[in-house]
Amino acid sequence: MTTLFTNVTALLMDEGFTVLRNGFVAVDGADISYVGPDRPQGEFGQTIDCAGKVMMPGFVNAHTHVPMTLMRGYGGGHDLQSWLQDFIFPAEDRWDDRAMAAAAGLGLAEMIASGVTCIADMYMRTGVIARQALDAGISANLSVGGVYFGDPEDFDPDTCEDCANMRALYEEWHGAGEGRIVADASIHGEYTSSAPIWRWMADYAHAHGLGMHVHVSETQKEHEDCKARHGGLTPIQTLDQYGVWDGRAIAAHCVYTTPEDWAVMARKGVSCVHNPYSNLKLGSGVAPIPDMLRAGVNVALGTDGVSSHNSVDMFADMKLAAILHNGVRRDPMAMTARQALEMATVNGARALGRNTGRIEAGRTADLILVDFSAPNLTPCHDEAENLVFSARGSNVVMNMARGRVIYQNGAFLTLDLDKIKDEVSRYALPLLFK
Repeated sequence: MTTLFTNVTALLMDEGFTVLRNGFVAVDGADISYVGPDRPQGEFGQTIDCAGKVMMPGFVNAHTHVPMTLMRGYGGGHDLQSWLQDFIFPAEDRWDDRAMAAAAGLGLAEMIASGVTCIADMYMRTGVIARQALDAGISANLSVGGVYFGDPEDFDPDTCEDCANMRALYEEWHGAGEGRIVADASIHGEYTSSAPIWRWMADYAHAHGLGMHVHVSETQKEHEDCKARHGGLTPIQTLDQYGVWDGRAIAAHCVYTTPEDWAVMARKGVSCVHNPYSNLKLGSGVAPIPDMLRAGVNVALGTDGVSSHNSVDMFADMKLAAILHNGVRRDPMAMTARQALEMATVNGARALGRNTGRIEAGRTADLILVDFSAPNLTPCHDEAENLVFSARGSNVVMNMARGRVIYQNGAFLTLDLDKIKDEVSRYALPLLFK
């Protein structure tokens, strides 16, 4: 399929932060084939007029728990550990594949409608999520969130459930959909596991060329308890001893990370995934993102689970990321609109090892259109300012993932939303919340 976008105003997200005006963008198959001021030669299967709209790369939501959309608002008003132990874990014990499929479908629909084209998801029953992501049309780096609470001396990868889950995810799904599904290795967190599974996951990732996805220093208690267990070493430093950061890796949250941690991350190419909304809602704190950027750490953006965010609107997190640090630092330049946009697009692509996040020939055609005729985006003196500080997910009028339009003018073209909602209300919710 070939597509020509005309009358394009686009944030290319290149090194020069270029805004293309009155231009053209051509797509051939899954990739962008042309970006520029002149109409490219040839015939196209479809033409999309972008007058009154702004194009940008699709969002890369670099830390999600997609099926947790069913826990929106559930157990609110508690600290992280109480929220997990008293509300989330008991509900999660009731999952089955049918409920998981409905929940994942609902979460993906919300993401697609607000401009997400690629995710990094950590959860259970990952095969079910992979199937839903393929059907929806988006790209997904999936991981199992490995945990191990047993005696370290009794660890056996042949009997550890999450080691089996990791193998199954890789063997059954890695590379599916012409590379849309990527299996990443994963450790849920230092505090939910121990050295044997850290070493096993790291070795498995290295042997198969996989990335790594870990929760890191989300709360002060998690961070300090780790130091007490490991002779003053932080979670980043502890896991580093076991080779966890020796390949492409993302560390979600990083609220209490230190300059010494940032040096490790910058040296080894570990990306931080900033989750400002979730960290504030749970009272976890504010990650030192401006300092991490100055230290050379690649910082991406994620919504976390709907259970601790209440939505997956990346515009909300992008705006919050921009204003939060300016307020905390009392510096209106602590975080710029450009930096917030980079975290949500090209930095996320780098973190996930994806050829997306920019609008340029040869990149994956993950593109969204935002309606700039909407009242909240009128007038427009600066497209980046409007996108970061004024736009919201409901302003997205088109989502193209890998060259395929999957959402347009309020209509889902790959998902049956009515069927998904019926499954959620009639089956999934009664099962999880008996």
